[in-house]
Amino acid sequence: MERTTVLITGCSSGIGLGLAARLAADAARRFKGNGATRRWGGAAPPGVSPGQAGAGGRAGAGSAARAVLSPAVFATMRDLAKGERLLERLGGHCPDTLEVLQLDVTDPRSLAAAAQRVQGQRLDVLVCNAGVGLMGPLETCSDQAMKSLFDVNLFGAVRTIQAFLPAMKRRRAGRIIVSSSIGGLQGLPFNSVYCASKFAVEGLCESLAIVLRPFNIHLTLVECGPVNTSFLANLQHPDPEGSELQGLDAETRGLYRRYLRHCQSLFCDAAQEVDEVLQVFLEAIGTPCPPLRCVTTQRFAPLWRLRLASPDGSAYVGAMHDFVFGRGEAGGDQP
Repeated sequence: MERTTVLITGCSSGIGLGLAARLAADAARRFKGNGATRRWGGAAPPGVSPGQAGAGGRAGAGSAARAVLSPAVFATMRDLAKGERLLERLGGHCPDTLEVLQLDVTDPRSLAAAAQRVQGQRLDVLVCNAGVGLMGPLETCSDQAMKSLFDVNLFGAVRTIQAFLPAMKRRRAGRIIVSSSIGGLQGLPFNSVYCASKFAVEGLCESLAIVLRPFNIHLTLVECGPVNTSFLANLQHPDPEGSELQGLDAETRGLYRRYLRHCQSLFCDAAQEVDEVLQVFLEAIGTPCPPLRCVTTQRFAPLWRLRLASPDGSAYVGAMHDFVFGRGEAGGDQP
């Protein structure tokens, strides 16, 4: 079976980490390296010996080059120190199918270095998974926070695709998979800037997919709902009792508190495990002609359909308000 070469961004945790580990450990060996000889690349993560780091480590003292299998899964992350988590998932050592690369999607030089490392190999699948969140009343979102979010979620995806698309076009083959969100399909309360970035990604990918069709390059958006990862814990959001909200009106503060309780309840009741979501990514990688959009859960399908069925948006706005805050209830500064 011919191998498939994949590069994934955002592999330090969550979906990216899980996908890299799953592909590198693929029992069918569809991602087996091709036996090329190369010099060792970046250093091993802290606390991991060069021998454990495998394809991602350095050769021992006095060794200038070594014959190894060229990796078929490139797992990239901004901070290589976080690569320990991936190695732990793989039993403490890096298989010959995997190489961990430093890649910061906000840094053109970092992207250029990663593209140079992959140059000469046939990259079959590019997975744009790097992303960040931003939650809270719009009045509390600073210019810097909003710019940083767009720099990762939108412009990071643009830069990554720009770096690897020309080679796919020359080969007239490949696929690009982009981690998106239900927040790219519908507006979510107190996620206005995050949703704006994901709406932009949806427009980017839908427009690009049309142009890529003659090149036999498939572009797929994976629309994720709540997933049990560190994303919610790591996203930027103001403390409802903190100083950031002191100048905010009482009704909006009350709505925000209620939204946070809604999120906690929703994640307890409806959040998917990473392994369940990975199946959607694997289908997008393996399906001969994947669709433009794949959803990971049908939990929010009624709201998606309502948004499409009511072009003026009023029905969706009312339904989402009732879903989050309760039917016909006002906000108020409730405890």
